[in-house]
Amino acid sequence: MLAVGPGPDHGKKVILRYICAMLTDAAARAAELDRLMRPAPRPGAHQVAVLALDGVYPFELGIPHRVLGSADGRYEVRSASVDGRPVRTDSDLTVTPAHGPEVLADADTVIVPPYAVTAASAAVPDPRALAALARVRPGARLVSICTGAFLLAAAGLLDGRRATTHWALTDHFRELFPRVELDADVLFVDHGDVLTSAGAASGVDVCLHLVRRDHGSEVANQVARRCVVPPYRDGGQAQYIERPVPPASGTGTGPTRDWALRRLDRPLSLDELAAHAAMSTRTFARRFREETGLSPGRWLTQQRLRRARHLLESSDLSVERVAHEVGFATATSLRRHLAAEAGVAPSAYRRTFRASVP
Repeated sequence: MLAVGPGPDHGKKVILRYICAMLTDAAARAAELDRLMRPAPRPGAHQVAVLALDGVYPFELGIPHRVLGSADGRYEVRSASVDGRPVRTDSDLTVTPAHGPEVLADADTVIVPPYAVTAASAAVPDPRALAALARVRPGARLVSICTGAFLLAAAGLLDGRRATTHWALTDHFRELFPRVELDADVLFVDHGDVLTSAGAASGVDVCLHLVRRDHGSEVANQVARRCVVPPYRDGGQAQYIERPVPPASGTGTGPTRDWALRRLDRPLSLDELAAHAAMSTRTFARRFREETGLSPGRWLTQQRLRRARHLLESSDLSVERVAHEVGFATATSLRRHLAAEAGVAPSAYRRTFRASVP
């Protein structure tokens, strides 16, 4: 409460004191927020180096600072470039890391965020980037986000290991690095000393996983709340992969595929499909695989799931009704197939991708 003294100017003094009190309170709140969101590193904090390469993606570059930096000073996160100079991003801005590659030698964890990958740079990365990785001490933990896996793979650090990267680049990755066991369906892979994650927001998932692994679920959940993200996401990146229908031609099995797509709510046997195409079942199955890369049964299941995904995203139909509309005998069958393909239940898929229906 503010005291009011006698005199003709006491009203102005009251207002001034009130304003001062409000400013002091606001400053204290701002300082507390800054302490929570950007706490000073604790003594002995886990040292994290983030290596920004030419063409780095700004969003993912900031993820380690934002997530690990919200863990009450348990991590000290420092950014570095391969030569200590500014780095061009893949957008219309340039960033200036505060450090050069020397900080990688002292780091407990080194994170490689994604960068713009070309056919040439993917196969033969910047030698300075490989030299920077060579500074990493034995026993340090390596983490890649999205295309950062290309650098780790080029350095031979993923040979014989299971790894992941952005689903859109998996074919290119497999072609370049056949010794890596690539899993395109997961958000991240943890090998203990080496972790790889999928594209974009999966960098948040893997950084939260680091916090959870280092300090437990309670700390990780607290960090997630501060960053306004879920502490754990259902499923993997399989639920985000686009699987377009192969174009149907006027010959071969194309017309039968079109015919089947109009009848997905019905049971369709191989005999029926072959009869429509005027082929024997054996010839039809062979031609079908040649044209689509899949067996007729697998293709039908994939198209039923594709239709189911659309209905889950765009309608209010119950899971049971969706299953009926796309030709699964029961909701249980839909749940089993969707879990096998996307790693999530229909209800979880709908929560993630639900569009606003007027």
